[in-house]
Amino acid sequence: MDVTKFVSQLQRNKINFYTGVPDSQLKAFNNYLMNVYGISDNHIIAANEGNAVALAAGYHLSTGKIPCVYLQNSGLGNIVNPVTSLLNDKVYGIPCVFVIGWRGEPGVPDEPQHRFQGEITLQMLEDLEIDNMVIDKDTTENELDEKMTEFKLLLNAGKSVAFIVKKGGLSYNEKVSYKNEHPTSREDIIRFITDVAGEDIIISTTGKTSRELFEIREEKGQFHKYDFLTVGSMGHSSSIALGVALNKPNKRVWCLDGDGAALMHLGAMAVIGEKSPENYIHVIINNGAHESVGGQPTVSMNMNLGQIALGCGYKKIYHAANLDELKPILSEIEGKQGPIFIEIKSAIGSRDDLGRPTSTPIENKKAFMEYLLGCD
Repeated sequence: MDVTKFVSQLQRNKINFYTGVPDSQLKAFNNYLMNVYGISDNHIIAANEGNAVALAAGYHLSTGKIPCVYLQNSGLGNIVNPVTSLLNDKVYGIPCVFVIGWRGEPGVPDEPQHRFQGEITLQMLEDLEIDNMVIDKDTTENELDEKMTEFKLLLNAGKSVAFIVKKGGLSYNEKVSYKNEHPTSREDIIRFITDVAGEDIIISTTGKTSRELFEIREEKGQFHKYDFLTVGSMGHSSSIALGVALNKPNKRVWCLDGDGAALMHLGAMAVIGEKSPENYIHVIINNGAHESVGGQPTVSMNMNLGQIALGCGYKKIYHAANLDELKPILSEIEGKQGPIFIEIKSAIGSRDDLGRPTSTPIENKKAFMEYLLGCD
């Protein structure tokens, strides 16, 4: 279905406010919103999915209008609390339209981190009492119109509804290009850090960061046992790294994080600062974008993440605009007490032929744990 027809149906029902977290399955929808609304009072990219639901609730309370929240189905876990204890008609009865990308749809090949979530997506919505319609490339305007008529009755009763978008379910012919002014590629940054890290432990965030780390190890003929690739669980690599650092105090632990992932759960930085592991190095590779799902902007370019880290209790903070600035920082931190925070700006984009890890998550976990057991 053409995304303009889909959005027109929402607009005919006076739905004109959109917030959420971008998703590759919803790329057509996300690109349409960026082309038509940009980042504005009508469209806000949230830090995480629960944040988007709360923002949508505030919009409804102050306008009486129905909001639209978009997300990947992996984000359903983040909306369970605000949906059940805020939106639900047994509580405040705040209506909301959800647009959800269906990763891991049964019968459709996908990455391992999406498979289980894909299996339980429809059941989760049923448990949350959210009526839904599945959108695929063959969905007609008449079918959408008929379902929206049903949905309107539910929305007027203070209930929420959802559109589940299959792969290729929405299309958009307009091109949208996302870029920034920073010249350094994320892959070059990761390659540089792995040279310095040696046999240190590395926890890498979800998306292209972990994919690039895996390929760099392959390219160099190095072991993968030093690395934990956080292929799912966006935003939680820094907490995984904290758990490892606290229990392996004699090994340096690097967390290779992204700005979008870090924004999702900024509170983790407060816990890292309070626990204050001396062996912890937190690297934010900041391209100001949700790159792995399309390149849509985050708010990170307009904030000082280093000052946040300092306020949370990190011992040292550093900022680099390129590899020339990063090199002396990595020399300076040798032997310094952590937690240490390093932000380096990077370009948006990756190699067209970037692959995915050839080992399974279970194989990665096993090799990593065997290495950690030998680090005592």
